Amino acid sequence: MNDYDQISKKAGISETVRKIITYTCLSVWGIIVLFPFYWMILSSIKSYGSYNSEFTPRFIADSPTLRNYRDAFTQVSLGRYFLNTFIFTVVTTLLMMIVIVFAAFAFSRLEFKGKNLVFTLFLSLMMIPSELVIITNFVTITNLGLRNSFTGLILPSVTSVFYIYLLKENFEQIPDDLYKAAKVDGTSDLKYLFRVMIPICSPTIVTVVILKVIECWNAYVWPRLITDDPKYFLVSNGISEIRENGFGRENIPAMMAAVVVISIPLIILFLIFHKKIMEGVSRGGTKG
Repeated sequence: MNDYDQISKKAGISETVRKIITYTCLSVWGIIVLFPFYWMILSSIKSYGSYNSEFTPRFIADSPTLRNYRDAFTQVSLGRYFLNTFIFTVVTTLLMMIVIVFAAFAFSRLEFKGKNLVFTLFLSLMMIPSELVIITNFVTITNLGLRNSFTGLILPSVTSVFYIYLLKENFEQIPDDLYKAAKVDGTSDLKYLFRVMIPICSPTIVTVVILKVIECWNAYVWPRLITDDPKYFLVSNGISEIRENGFGRENIPAMMAAVVVISIPLIILFLIFHKKIMEGVSRGGTKG
């Protein structure tokens, strides 16, 4: 065996060892990340008596039951919480996308006096602590008499400086020649936006939509502040209501069943659009 074959063999062994170590570490990390989900589902299919009789935690269910899932919809208004969250998520995401798309287009393609100054002021808003924004929004919504309403829930979330900045940067990566050629052909700004810019930046737009949906679905602090009427509770706030007035603090399996039901829509959403999300992150919203 010559020196070249020996070097190749050693390189092959090193590569194999590296892959084994890498996949082993990834597998261990995957187990650590997924274990809480497994424990949540496992606890949700245990009966109340079985769960409380375990002096040491068991990693399998001896007599699984779906009663906890039935109780999640019959003992509390989980269906109403789902409907409220769906309305809040869809309307908020739709309004936000309209606002940020037009704002990003204006900052990236249109020319108007003071554009750079206005955009700088926009970016400076990101430096304001969120706690101060929440206090200001709370006082404003309260003074307008919009507490315990979908309008009060939705209004403070219909824009995002960060998403405007992100989309603006993506729009600016589109060559100016396309815009000039479109204007020569007599294409209006709106047609250029909807027929050229949005299709090219669709991965980033989809990513923003998914992130906003997740943000709305998990919203807790603002809905908790602005609503004290169960008719307007979202699923995240409904968990507290379930804990206090539904199953009780000690009924952990029923609580876990409700959490599983609430988590399923986001898990399905991610599984469907995870390729788009990765594409939007890796490609920066532009096509080759």
